Amino acid sequence: MQKIRVGIAGYGNLGRGVELALRQCSDMELAGIFTRRPPESVQPADSQSKVFPIKDAESMKDQIDVMILCGGSASDLPQQGPYFAGLFNTIDSFDTHAKIPEYFDLMNQSAKGSGRVSIISVGWDPGLFSINRLLSEAILPNGQSYTFWGKGVSQGHSDAIRGIKGVKDAKQYTIPIDEAVERVRDGLNPQLSTAEKHLRDCYVVAEEGADKAQIEQEIKTMPNYFADYETRVTFISEQELKRNHSAMPHGGFVIRSGKTGEEDSNAHIVEFSLKLDSNPEFTASVLAAYARAAWRMSQEGQSGAKTVFDVPPAYLSPRSGAELRKELL
Repeated sequence: MQKIRVGIAGYGNLGRGVELALRQCSDMELAGIFTRRPPESVQPADSQSKVFPIKDAESMKDQIDVMILCGGSASDLPQQGPYFAGLFNTIDSFDTHAKIPEYFDLMNQSAKGSGRVSIISVGWDPGLFSINRLLSEAILPNGQSYTFWGKGVSQGHSDAIRGIKGVKDAKQYTIPIDEAVERVRDGLNPQLSTAEKHLRDCYVVAEEGADKAQIEQEIKTMPNYFADYETRVTFISEQELKRNHSAMPHGGFVIRSGKTGEEDSNAHIVEFSLKLDSNPEFTASVLAAYARAAWRMSQEGQSGAKTVFDVPPAYLSPRSGAELRKELL
């Protein structure tokens, strides 16, 4: 059986996670890693992995079935996404929720034009959490959905902080507020503001001579990331960041509280949760599964942008339909 040939565009924590995830997918193989850095400066997890300048990707259209885009949502994917969708089937983890409709339209135009499939906003939120929100809402229409993230490191929010002038490095932890979680689990269906559900804890390494007050102000007022939350900013040394904040755990849960029956007499709680030792490695594993789906959809002649809502679950598995019906149904 011919393996699905996968490219990786961008080699940070997520790109490295994808390289590792592909090792566990017997129906896939890594065609190459594409980077904006000098290729010789990149040390992949597998010394046999090939590294190319990102400009070489266009010349390899016939050698790659799916390109997994591992850039950040703040600045990389809005430019790289439509470009690569014009060349390859793509998967990405665009996670700026407020801008997903706009990004979808850009990707759909590019992917339709090239006859490719681009599955956007893949991961666990958006992604797996999105699916669970849809399912529980459809099953319990009389109810309320809640999403809590953390405690854990948000790659997208950390990347957004690192994009601020004067920031050398940063980690951001998203922390659920316990009181809010318990009220939801008790079926009280509280009306919670954004600030009442989470706080954002930021640890920042500033460049020498940088204006820390300005950096803190830019973080706390950043739209779509921090402006609507209680946000704490702590400046620390690079050594302290490496010593105390090198791990990348994360997780969270989606809860649907609903009622059924005459006079809403029966209450139900549906909860889906994740507890992750490595956010990028788990996210990368989700991306790899959806790369399989993108290739299958492309083989069927589909094109355009898709989301996780559009992908049949069976397309994520390497197993045949008969195997899935026998083993998992």
